[in-house]
Amino acid sequence: MTNPAIAYYPGCSGKGSSEEYDLSTRAVMRRLGAEPQEIEDWNCCGSSPAHMVNHELSAALSGRNLAQAKRMGHHLVTTPCPSCLTNLKNAQQAAWDEDKRRKINKLMDDECPTDVDSISTLQFFTEHIGLDRIREAVVSPLPALRVACYYGCLTTRPPRLMRFDDPENPMSMDNILAACGVEVVPFPLKTDCCGAASGMPRNDITTRLSGKILDMASELKADAVAVACPLCQMNLDLRQSQVNRARRSRYRMPIFYFTQLMGLAMGLPEKELGLSKLAVNPEPCLARAGVR
Repeated sequence: MTNPAIAYYPGCSGKGSSEEYDLSTRAVMRRLGAEPQEIEDWNCCGSSPAHMVNHELSAALSGRNLAQAKRMGHHLVTTPCPSCLTNLKNAQQAAWDEDKRRKINKLMDDECPTDVDSISTLQFFTEHIGLDRIREAVVSPLPALRVACYYGCLTTRPPRLMRFDDPENPMSMDNILAACGVEVVPFPLKTDCCGAASGMPRNDITTRLSGKILDMASELKADAVAVACPLCQMNLDLRQSQVNRARRSRYRMPIFYFTQLMGLAMGLPEKELGLSKLAVNPEPCLARAGVR
């Protein structure tokens, strides 16, 4: 059974700092029978700065992406990035208000649609693919790999906006990786903040909060952490050396995107998963787990 094509919004990070997330997401979707159709001529959603400056402008930026998806014949958009998803959902919600919709549409060449929904790729795999189909696609289960699933602040929150999974104790990623044969470690800090965008103005905050997450994963004897957010991955992976310097720790813990682990379990080629782009080399961890 093949899923119908779905509009896919990679976001700016998917074309840059989290290219491996984009690569692995597309590869896994195709292995599972889905066809991600990248939104034509998409634009940046504005991330956090846009809505800090002007709410209507922020909504117009994401509203245009929704309009582009509708022009392609889609009424559902998926994106790997929780921040992009928040902006897409906020744009649709704003368009439901007549006064806001009028202001937003003045900034657009088109109208912001109210009938185009958006979901995370995590939600897409959970609700539109399903665990049974994921299990069927697994050819190389990973039972010797102990992984802590870290969702971050935005993946399931605020609940009134995201409307997916439990906002305090989400299990979707846990269930997906368990279906891939991974040993999932119960992780009490799965929705704690990693420091988000404080890395530049307040690196001390990011190192403290990210260090707390790495501490807990280590205490639970996890081999690695799985994430679903480009910013979380950057703080825990790229900034891990900063955490070590600040806290005098020696962590060398790989921080995988959950789609990379799915791809490994499904036997996808490494070049399609972008493992070489991780800052912390995952090869020693995978070798210890018997994946190599």
